[in-house]
Amino acid sequence: MPTIDIGFSPCPNDTFIFDALVNHKIDTKGYNFNLHLEDVQTLNEWALQGKLPYSKISYGVWPKIKNQYQLLESGGALGKGVGPLLIYKEDKTNLSGKPDEKTMRVAIPGMDTTAHLLFSLAFQDVKNKVFLVFNEIEEAVLSGKVDAGVIIHENRFTYAAKGLSKWMDLGHFFETSFNAPIPLGGIIARKDQPQDEIKIIDALIQESVQFAFNNNYDQLSEFVTSHAQEMSEQVMRQHIDLYVNDYSIQMGEVGKNAIKKLEEVYAQLVR
Repeated sequence: MPTIDIGFSPCPNDTFIFDALVNHKIDTKGYNFNLHLEDVQTLNEWALQGKLPYSKISYGVWPKIKNQYQLLESGGALGKGVGPLLIYKEDKTNLSGKPDEKTMRVAIPGMDTTAHLLFSLAFQDVKNKVFLVFNEIEEAVLSGKVDAGVIIHENRFTYAAKGLSKWMDLGHFFETSFNAPIPLGGIIARKDQPQDEIKIIDALIQESVQFAFNNNYDQLSEFVTSHAQEMSEQVMRQHIDLYVNDYSIQMGEVGKNAIKKLEEVYAQLVR
């Protein structure tokens, strides 16, 4: 049986999507899978190196790798109301309570993330950026290491309880600017893989998502919960509800057009 290397994050949305595929809860057509569970910025860096034949990536890195990879229809995170948030710790001594945009130091969850691209679109003059792993950003803002931070994943559900405030929903800014859903992350296949194989894997991921909705939602599987050890079940479910939807089954033309809009943003910002 052929074994395929595939990379995705340990976050609940990805483990929910890929559970049935990698754990053979569906007929995988003779394929086995060698898992690489990593933070999405690591996966982005690996994609730039061409390391894995199949991988989850941020759409923020897509313009840099599109000549080497192709996008799959299924398995991605794309939708409305799913974008990253810019958060800060309110300063009671400041009239607005917010840091000075011209001088503020902002934590970003990775150079090549969609979050960085969306932040750069909304705050084009901010140059003082610190790149951290996504789960380090809340603490960096709380401790004063940075003045503000861009949060993704489960931190959307935890920042307020820690005393942090929302400055801007960066996804909403993109949605209203372009009248399109937000393309966060997608699944890619290296172009040197056989096209017949790529089509089969794409269809299997689609089947895996549908299996998860039909079988794993009421009772989250051990594969999902074991990789989200620091999360409550409520936060895991919020995570899945937010990031896994019909676009995860098939991005369709709406999804493809949204990705083109993001590519236009990239072209505008890197000029």
